[in-house]
Amino acid sequence: MILDLKDLKPVEKQYYLQHFIAPRPICFASTIDKKGNVNLSPFSFFNLFSSNPPIVVFSPVRRIRNNTTKHTLENVLEVPEVAINIVTHDMVQQTSLASCEFPKGVNEFIKAGFTPEPATMIRPPMVKESKIKMECKVLEVKSLGHEAGSGNLVICEIMRVHVDDSLFSADKKIDQRKINHVARLGADWYCVVNENNLFEVEKPNTEIGIGIDSLPLSIRNSKILSGNDLGQLANVKEEPVIDPSFDDARLKEIIQYYGINPDEMEKELHTYAKKLLKTGKVTQAWQVLLALN
Repeated sequence: MILDLKDLKPVEKQYYLQHFIAPRPICFASTIDKKGNVNLSPFSFFNLFSSNPPIVVFSPVRRIRNNTTKHTLENVLEVPEVAINIVTHDMVQQTSLASCEFPKGVNEFIKAGFTPEPATMIRPPMVKESKIKMECKVLEVKSLGHEAGSGNLVICEIMRVHVDDSLFSADKKIDQRKINHVARLGADWYCVVNENNLFEVEKPNTEIGIGIDSLPLSIRNSKILSGNDLGQLANVKEEPVIDPSFDDARLKEIIQYYGINPDEMEKELHTYAKKLLKTGKVTQAWQVLLALN
C-alpha cells in the first residue's frame, strides 16, 4: 500500500500516523489560566529535543471534528508556564480519564482523582502521584496551521525536576527498570516499559565500528544471522582475530561432529553465534565464527 497523505481526510491521516509513529512518550501537562483555573491533560505528541538548554516540546493539536483548540493551549498563551508530569503504568487509567473534554473551568485533578502538589518555580501545580515532575517555562508557541488536526508546538525549557527517590539505584543512578514508563500507540493502544521488554544496545560513542561492509563474506551473507546480529558483530573497532586461549565446549562439539561437512559446520557455527549474540556475548560469537577460517 502507498499512502499519499494529501489525498487522505484529516481523521485518516491521524489514524495512520499515530499507528506508524510509536511508541510516543506522554506529556501530562498541568497549566493555569490568568484567572487561576487549572487544567490537566495528556499529550502524546511530546519529546525531548535538547539537553543544554533542556528543551521539551509538546503539541496540543486542533480537534479533528470541529477544529477547536484545547484548554492547555489557551492557558500557556495566557500564562507561559507548565508542569510536565511523566506518566507511569500505575497512573495510566487516571491519566486517560483526565483527557476527557470537560468544560473550561472544570478541574481535571479532581475529576481524575489526582493530588495537586505546589510547584516551586511556576504557578501550575504538579501531579503528586507522578514520580518525575518537571517545572517548565514556555519559550514559544508555534502554530503549524489553522485547519483541523494542525499542531501547536509548545516549546518549553525545563527549570527544575522532582524525582522520586525510589527510582535511584544504590549508586545514585537512575534505574530504568524502576520507572515503568507508559507510551501511546495508535487508537486505544498503549505500551509499558518494564523488565520484560527492556534490552540494552551498546552505543558506539567514541569508537568507530568496522561496519557491516567490512565483515567477511561468509558472515555478511549468512542465512542464519539477522541484520541485528550483523550490526552487533560490526560494532567492534577492529576485526577480531583468533584467540588461541578461547575454550568453548559447544564449539569443540560442532567442529568434532560437523568438521567433515563444511556447509553443515558453518550452519551450526552461525546458529551458535546467533545464540551468543542474543545474550550480548559478542566477543565469544566472533571467536565461534572465526573457527571457520
